[in-house]
Amino acid sequence: MLDRFQRSWDLAGECMSLLMEDKSLLVFPLLSSLAMLLVIGSFAVPLLPSLALRSSGGVQGMSSLAYVALFVFYWLQYSIVIFFNTALIEVALDRFDGEEASLGDGLRRALSQLPVIIGYALIAATVGLILRVIAERVGFVGKIVVGVIGFAWSVATALVGPVLAAEDVGPVEAIRRSVELIKKAWGEDIIGGTGIGVVFGVLIFLMLLVGGFLVVVAFGAGNAAAGITLLVASVVVVSFLGLAQATLQSIYSAALYRYANGDPAAGGIEPRLLEGAFQARA
Repeated sequence: MLDRFQRSWDLAGECMSLLMEDKSLLVFPLLSSLAMLLVIGSFAVPLLPSLALRSSGGVQGMSSLAYVALFVFYWLQYSIVIFFNTALIEVALDRFDGEEASLGDGLRRALSQLPVIIGYALIAATVGLILRVIAERVGFVGKIVVGVIGFAWSVATALVGPVLAAEDVGPVEAIRRSVELIKKAWGEDIIGGTGIGVVFGVLIFLMLLVGGFLVVVAFGAGNAAAGITLLVASVVVVSFLGLAQATLQSIYSAALYRYANGDPAAGGIEPRLLEGAFQARA
C-alpha cells in the first residue's frame, strides 16, 4: 500500500514538472471555470423555485420543465468541460511529440471537434440525469448501486478526452475507443488519478485550515484589512490549486492514452509510473 502511495506522489511530481514547463496550460481550466460560472449564473434563478420545492416536498414535486432545464444545464456543463479539456489534451499530446503547440492550436482542434463534443456531451448528460433521478427515488442500497454504476461509467469514459483530441471519430465511437483502451491498460488500482486527487485534496485542506485560522486571528485582533487580504489570498491559492489539479489530471489522461496505445512517448513521465497505475491484464 505504501509503495502505491509513493507512486502516486512520484507521478504527481512528474506531471507537475511537465506543467511547470508550460504554465499556459492552466488557461484551459481557467476558461472552463469562467464559462461554467456564466452557465451557473444563467440557470441559478430559473432553477431556484424547483430547488426550493425539492427541499420542501421532494423530487416528486419537480415539474417536467425543471427536469428539462436540469438536462440542458448538464448538457452545457459537459460541453464546456469537454471542449476545454480536449483543447488542453491536444496541446499536451503535441508536447509529447516534441512539437510546439500554442493555446490557439488546442482551441482550433477543439472547435473542429465541436459537433462530436456536443454529441458526446448529450450522451453524458442523459446518463448523468438518469442516474441522478434514480438515485433520488431509491433507498440507501439503491444509491450505492447507482454510485457503482456512475463510477463504472466514469472509468469507461476516462479516455474520451484524449480520443477526441487525437482521433477523428463520432461520440459513440469515442466511448467505444475509451473502453477499448481502458481494457488494454487496466489495473487493480487507478493510482495516477486517485493519487493526484489525494495530493491536491490534502494541499487544499491544509490551505483552507491554515488560511482560515489566520483570517480568524486577524479579524479577532481587530485588523479587518489584514483579514480581508488573507481571505482573498487564501481564495486565490485554493483556486490555483484547483486549476493545477484539473490540468494535471488532463496531462495524466493524455499520457495514459499514449501508454494504452502502446506508445512509449509520454512527455517525460516514466513508464514505470504509468505501468504502476494501470497494469495490463492478460
